[in-house]
Amino acid sequence: MGLENLNDKQLEAVKATEGPVLVLAGAGSGKTRVLTTRIAYLIKEKKVSPDSILAITFTNKAAKEMKERVIDIMGHTAKNIQISTFHSFGLLILKENYEKLGYKRNFTILDSDDSLTIIKKIIKELNYDPKIYNPNAIKSAISSSKNELINAENYERFVNSDFSDIVHKVYLKYEKKLLSSNCVDFDDLLTAPVTLFRNYPEILKEYQERYKYILIDEYQDTNEAQYVLTKLVSAKYKNICVVGDVDQTIFSWRGANYRNILNFEKDFPNANLILLEENYRSTQNILNAANDVIKNNKLRKDKILWTNNDSGLKIEYHRSYDEKDEAFYVASEIKKLIESGTEKKQIAVLYRTNAQSRAIEEAMLKENIPYKIVGTVNFYNRKEIKDLIAYLKLIFNEYDDVSLSRIINVPKRGIGLKTVENIIRKANDKSISMYDAIDSGKELEFKKLIMELKKESESLSLTELVEKVLEKTGIRQELLNEKTIEAELRIENLEEFKTIAKNSEEEMGVISLEDFLNNITLVSDVQEYKNYDDVVTLLTIHSSKGLEFENVFIIGMEEGVFPHKNSYSNMEELEEERRLCYVAITRAKKSLWFVNARRRTLYGIESCNPPSRFISEINDEYINSNISDINSLKVNIDSLVDENQEYQFGEKITHETFGLGIIVEMDKSVLTIAFPHPHGIKKILKGHKSIRKV
Repeated sequence: MGLENLNDKQLEAVKATEGPVLVLAGAGSGKTRVLTTRIAYLIKEKKVSPDSILAITFTNKAAKEMKERVIDIMGHTAKNIQISTFHSFGLLILKENYEKLGYKRNFTILDSDDSLTIIKKIIKELNYDPKIYNPNAIKSAISSSKNELINAENYERFVNSDFSDIVHKVYLKYEKKLLSSNCVDFDDLLTAPVTLFRNYPEILKEYQERYKYILIDEYQDTNEAQYVLTKLVSAKYKNICVVGDVDQTIFSWRGANYRNILNFEKDFPNANLILLEENYRSTQNILNAANDVIKNNKLRKDKILWTNNDSGLKIEYHRSYDEKDEAFYVASEIKKLIESGTEKKQIAVLYRTNAQSRAIEEAMLKENIPYKIVGTVNFYNRKEIKDLIAYLKLIFNEYDDVSLSRIINVPKRGIGLKTVENIIRKANDKSISMYDAIDSGKELEFKKLIMELKKESESLSLTELVEKVLEKTGIRQELLNEKTIEAELRIENLEEFKTIAKNSEEEMGVISLEDFLNNITLVSDVQEYKNYDDVVTLLTIHSSKGLEFENVFIIGMEEGVFPHKNSYSNMEELEEERRLCYVAITRAKKSLWFVNARRRTLYGIESCNPPSRFISEINDEYINSNISDINSLKVNIDSLVDENQEYQFGEKITHETFGLGIIVEMDKSVLTIAFPHPHGIKKILKGHKSIRKV
């Protein structure tokens, strides 16, 4: 079971099995080992049935890794343990109780694009201009409301503007459309179980009896729906162990609430608090830098990372001339690492925003350094793959209007937009599905094709069904007829999908179409689909969460870039930026670089930004610099900015480099100033020492 390999605090967390336990686990402190060993301890030493254990984490990758580790320890017994993401757990509850929530057994799950498609159609039906009422913004508002457990009816209480009124109207129609299509969206996988448990206490009691021991990983990332779901299931026995780190809460923009972990001891007054502060990943110098930065946050619980690893190298701090020079420096340093024998997959370049990757990509290409960008188009989001999945979804659930609309004329079979609109109108008038509304024309031939495939699916394996769809629908043939390189790549993707189907069958034995569709819908991480070769990784800091590399470059370490300028006016947002910096620093195992530029063009705007305040928060003894006097650059932002300075629109300003300019726009912290050619428009912090009034 490996108890002998645990440190004292890890062992304490494993053995504290009864009652509520809060494990504050610093970066690289071995929390996965604690969780997996705790599960094994419950079964072997406490004689807890595997069926009574529920372990929840946030990504399919993490859930798979945890299950594999437990199986390594426990063997076949561990296969009965419910180890999954919140969404997979919600899907399990939904599949077991679909009738109570108004669904048919063969419901399907919409992905984000499908949800957006429905919302766009509803906006059109309501005669609103999508240029004024952005569909993505409305979709985001609905998603946020769901995750806050605010349903379409209750949303009316929050209507206080023209936009929120439109959201309410769209939200109501959206929910009706989902139900009539026998579909749920991704958010419903969290909210529907909460609704079920609140409406049917006897069903909640069944799950409380089933799962007497609950473990939640990354608890700091829970949103309201996940938080409430956790509390409901654990309410009876209170044998709940949550593991997390408030210092790594970086997803508030998608609903994560760090207060959930801070309030755990209020929710469970007799909770056992255990700190995991020993780090097994990084050198002490890197940890010292992380500790120095994060201690400036007020909304946290104190802990200090330490390690038995070597002190290690100092952090390299390089100040470049501009973003091109910054990218050239990073590429040159990476080349040196590779030439010295470092594996490329052990090198990462982190940045605050995706827009920063362009200059780095160009430099990597010029230096002939192979790389990958994490966060590019997911395999499952490619058009040809979404078309194929839509066929499979419609074969499984003929009421799925979104899938039907997508593929009724894919490949082209002479069914125009007007025909589709007529089918939609007929379906709406009769309150039936589009599938049931089809009764003539070329669209009837399409319906017959789906009926044939549905019948054949009953006797075919999953791989055989995918091949049959490719053959009978004409998707593959249409691409073959194109005879282009792009079409060839799309055909390769379709063939690769067959590999995924076959692998699923080999892993699961026999897998139903229902389970396969659910599995691929729940997979959202591109890395879970494909393993990359030995290449350098470029990614945003948000995407780096949970990863580690021997060598890490953090670029754009400037005020206004990182921390992002939008965080200046709000303490909580600025603290999240600092947590983001803490996460970035602790991705590094051996070597760490801070890189920034004296001037930078981003989003078409050139600016001169002071070095990031996060650099100034780190003790000089942990940093090497290309500047002879590092203190001349590591300046606290407060000494660079006079916050008391007031400005007016149209006021004249002189800049030490750009000369005379005029204020053309202002927000809380930034001035937009027009300077003469060749300088043009610049954004500069209010009260910055480089500017003065004329």
